[in-house]
Amino acid sequence: MTYANESWTALADPTRRAIFDLIVERPCSVGELARDLPVTRPAVSQHLKVLKEVGLVIDSRSGKHRIYRIDPKGLAKVRAELDRYWDKTLAAYKVAVEQPPEET
Repeated sequence: MTYANESWTALADPTRRAIFDLIVERPCSVGELARDLPVTRPAVSQHLKVLKEVGLVIDSRSGKHRIYRIDPKGLAKVRAELDRYWDKTLAAYKVAVEQPPEET
């Protein structure tokens, strides 16, 4: 089982985030990702391994290539965590706005 905070840690790396951004646009192979990034294919593979371990991407075989795509379940966990932060922030804002002004 993975936790969303592991996903945040994985995405903290700029190269990993760039890989994730590319996969969000469309499923890609390691070779396709390496062409668009200033890193080697083995480096892309290592970054994909981390993204896969935290549940942000999944892969499937297509001929001799592995195609990586976003894992909707993993992304939903990150989204749920972000929504909790947003809900708490909005609730705190509501309390602050509804408080009567302090008298000086």
